[in-house]
Amino acid sequence: MTSTPESDAADSLRTLKRAAWTALIVALVLAIWGVASRVSSRNKLSQDTRSDAVAIVTTEKADVSPGSEELVLPGSVQAYIEAPIYARTSGYLRAWYTDIGTPVKKGAVLAEIDAPEVDQQLRQGRADLATAQANAKLADTTNKRWQGLLANHAVSQQDADTRSGDAAAMQATAAAAAANVARLEQLESFKRLVAPFDGIVTARNTDVGDLIGAGQSTASALFRVADINKLRVYVDVPEPYAARTRPGIEVGLLFKEHPGMVFPAELVRTARALDPGQRTLRVQLQVNNQQGELFPGAYAEVHFKLPGSSSTLHVPANALLFRSQGLQVAVVGEDNRVKLHRIVAGRDFGTSVEVLSGIQPDDRIIINPSDSIADGTEVRIAQPPQAGHGSADTQTR
Repeated sequence: MTSTPESDAADSLRTLKRAAWTALIVALVLAIWGVASRVSSRNKLSQDTRSDAVAIVTTEKADVSPGSEELVLPGSVQAYIEAPIYARTSGYLRAWYTDIGTPVKKGAVLAEIDAPEVDQQLRQGRADLATAQANAKLADTTNKRWQGLLANHAVSQQDADTRSGDAAAMQATAAAAAANVARLEQLESFKRLVAPFDGIVTARNTDVGDLIGAGQSTASALFRVADINKLRVYVDVPEPYAARTRPGIEVGLLFKEHPGMVFPAELVRTARALDPGQRTLRVQLQVNNQQGELFPGAYAEVHFKLPGSSSTLHVPANALLFRSQGLQVAVVGEDNRVKLHRIVAGRDFGTSVEVLSGIQPDDRIIINPSDSIADGTEVRIAQPPQAGHGSADTQTR
């Protein structure tokens, strides 16, 4: 069958129509795709903008107070007994027998003082005592004679009473002289400086030939003796911990000169009253030092094991908000919106603060909240980094 010009023209027309419809459909598809792409991009941009506008926060839960709490404070170490030795009589130091570091027993002679004035006074006092005793003996004999004469009515009652009074006065004078001799003999004994208890001589501040003045106000201590078999440690405990610091708690001492060693100590007593100026409680500890490893005057780092309280919570210090309404923390609710909680703070531990009321253990508390954060603000919680993810990637590479 042969084609005619009319049929060829019809075929060409139909081909052109199909091409036109195809082009139109392609154009419509492209137009719809373009519009849809722009709408999708606009929606994504809007969604990203809204998402970026939501603050990302880091949260933590409050820590429950532990069963026990460690308190570290500085302490001052002192000898169990320590006494400065002063002179009780004036003179020159004749000799000393103990130097620093010497162990001494109670009553051991530390030094001797040469006091010639006291020696002369003692000799004079003894002579005065002998005179007074002789006069008292004569007066007593005379009184007895006059009493015999009075019995025979040979003398008057007045004269007999006078002799009796003279005898009593002489006896009193003799007693006064004897007391003076005893005082001077006591001063003589003070020429020997003795140790008041068993201990160690920790200071010697004199030498042979030094002029010695009697009394504490006119001269410095000649020696210092200390009992270091046991040591006292004094610590000033801040007021927030005073109520829980009582005898029976565990205490350990650390010294820089003994690294890695903990010396157990006993809390024996407290002042039971706060210093009104420092608001601290003076605490006395006792530590055994039979081996002589520790020295009086040393600085000690005292570790107290205080009983804890399970009714309180601890929050980081950087979670606090200081507002006109009071101390607050920002908590993220179940709807990821912020709720500001007013809290009652207890003790300040530096990096954390004790919270007495206002929050619950399960509350999600925002760390480092912005100053502009307010109730109802929508936030997103930052996801914690996956542990070990970076190291795994490195090993893969």
